[in-house]
Amino acid sequence: MRARVYVTLKPSVFDPQGRVVADALVTLGYQDVKDVRQGKFFEVELDGADAATAKSRVTEMADKLLANPVIESYRVEVLP
Repeated sequence: MRARVYVTLKPSVFDPQGRVVADALVTLGYQDVKDVRQGKFFEVELDGADAATAKSRVTEMADKLLANPVIESYRVEVLP
């Protein structure tokens, strides 16, 4: 079973890397870019787990290691 974890900074947290990317895009001629937020992506493969178990296990992993709950939010997506 495979699951994906998308980790992003919480909206209230300043994102300097995203700001630099947004400014660079505007410099490259993309004048319609208003903001960019950067994040992390993890793909986790589990042996012998059903979808519900996989989601629970990967959520636990995100809580403990993959995301910093103080400044980041995440979502888990289990693939069929």
